[in-house]
Amino acid sequence: MLSFMKPWQEQTYALVRIVSGFLFLWHGSQKLLGIPAASYEPPPHILWIAGPIELIGGILIMIGLFARPAAFLASGLMAFAYWMAHGPTPLLPIQNGGELAVMFCFVFLYISARGAGIWSVDGPNK
Repeated sequence: MLSFMKPWQEQTYALVRIVSGFLFLWHGSQKLLGIPAASYEPPPHILWIAGPIELIGGILIMIGLFARPAAFLASGLMAFAYWMAHGPTPLLPIQNGGELAVMFCFVFLYISARGAGIWSVDGPNK
């Protein structure tokens, strides 16, 4: 009974990669293209450094093309973002609003270690 999802582990991993890349690319789209509209204006260094990594990296992760290096770069960006924006305040992510950055960081770190998997441009063995 506890292994009911075992036959679907590859498909589940592919969905995690696709959905996390899709969600991530919108952060970059918001910064670079203004779509969807942002509720605040980030500083220029955030727009021109984080924006392209989020937009292009999110697309690459989502489609599974160069997923390992894109996910590794995105993971590092999210670690940096956490410590720059949330770390100086209370340490726990639940207290400082950094849960999303932490989740993206570790999901992308896992994707960088595991690779693109099935349903990807690079193919399951890349």
